[in-house]
Amino acid sequence: MPEKVIVVGAGPVGSLAALYAAARGFDVDVYELRPDLRDPETTPLNFTKSINLALSERGINSLRKTGLPDLADDILSATFPMYGRMLHMRKNGDYIRAAQAYDARGKSLLSLDRAGLNKTLLDRLESLPNVTFHFNHKLTGADFKKRLAWFEHYSKASESNRPLEIEVPFDFMIGADGAHSAARFHLMKFIPMSYQQEYIDKLWCQFHVPPAPNGDFRIPPNYLHIWPQDEAMFIALPNLDKSFTSTLFLNRDGFSALDASGKVVEYFQSKFPGVVPDLITADELRKQFATNAHLPLISIKCSPYHFESSGVIVGDAAHAMVPFYGQGMNTGLEDVRVLFEFLDQYPADRAKALAKYSEERPADAHTMNDLALRNYQEMASDVKKPLYLLRKWIEETLDLYVPTSGWATQYSRVTFSNMRYSEVQQRAQQQAKVLNGVMGATLVTILGTGFLFARSGGLGRVKMGVLRGMCWVARRGVEIVKGYD
Repeated sequence: MPEKVIVVGAGPVGSLAALYAAARGFDVDVYELRPDLRDPETTPLNFTKSINLALSERGINSLRKTGLPDLADDILSATFPMYGRMLHMRKNGDYIRAAQAYDARGKSLLSLDRAGLNKTLLDRLESLPNVTFHFNHKLTGADFKKRLAWFEHYSKASESNRPLEIEVPFDFMIGADGAHSAARFHLMKFIPMSYQQEYIDKLWCQFHVPPAPNGDFRIPPNYLHIWPQDEAMFIALPNLDKSFTSTLFLNRDGFSALDASGKVVEYFQSKFPGVVPDLITADELRKQFATNAHLPLISIKCSPYHFESSGVIVGDAAHAMVPFYGQGMNTGLEDVRVLFEFLDQYPADRAKALAKYSEERPADAHTMNDLALRNYQEMASDVKKPLYLLRKWIEETLDLYVPTSGWATQYSRVTFSNMRYSEVQQRAQQQAKVLNGVMGATLVTILGTGFLFARSGGLGRVKMGVLRGMCWVARRGVEIVKGYD
């Protein structure tokens, strides 16, 4: 008789985990707190809103490894390629747009609607005979030793008008119920789990940019558009219907000040050129700012992820991260692939497979959490700086013209490869040491040559200016590569 696998959470990561389990012959029950999002009468709650997703290689690879034909192709058909960032700035008083490619070889991120991805996964699950959905079910308890779970069913009331509590036996539970995971909470009662939670000093508010009156995109579509303003940032990702999903990131005090003053339009006009009224009318901007929730951004790390052979957590339940690297969903989908690779490796010993997963995966997830936190600085500030562009050019040139060296940018390895995140960071640190050494030696050589040149007969003003310029370039080169330390 097939083992019973319970998946708690029917978001993209939970749905993919259910697909992996079902494809391996388990009887799969999916429990979800919310109603079925495919039901047209379902009204999403504020906390179910999500910043538009950026699907990259790790997520695509995980979709392909389900063993279900055409699943990845179905999902990819509803994506829109973004080949780089488009920066929107003022320079010398003029509004300019500047493109920055993501990858020297033209690789792209794929803009994807979260609800569309989720619906596709749910539809595929529903077509499988060994999968059962249980919507409107809240996990209220779990005993991972006795392998029992308790849920409150909100669509069925008891005689006392309270939700009906049901007891469910299981062989294996996969918790994929988000940052505020009930599965993680109950798992903590059975293992000494290290847990770290941080709310950063940034909130986010989502906006909708409609298509232009002629039905086309209002701005070039194949980019992730960024309005970088150091303490604030506005971004826009393209959708298939020629609209954009946009997000304002701003610290809490900034949101409070705008709430109090009501000067949202004035703020956008001063900080984000080309948004009002070109993308959003002033009235619509005020309305969306007042109506759409101002939501927090959380970063969560924990370890281990499992208990014996009966329970494990994946996705945001294990490692919620801020969205600034676009890897949160990709990391969660990759969790599922890595988890089931260990389960396939040890089919007769699930406890060992889960122990291996908990031994390996937290290091990668914690690395990505840290990279995501640091990447706000790059998106909101560094992308405007010549030094950042020079560093990017040096690394991409080495990648393109000296491929045997194995050189690549950190961004490319994170986004366009399946290399472990922890190894990506190690490679970046090794490259930084090499570049620091080269640039340091270059600086010493320039200074030494200049000194000998001066001793041999002196330098005129022009020659001294050239020498100073050479020294400035060398110093800047050292500063550039030190940014990777």
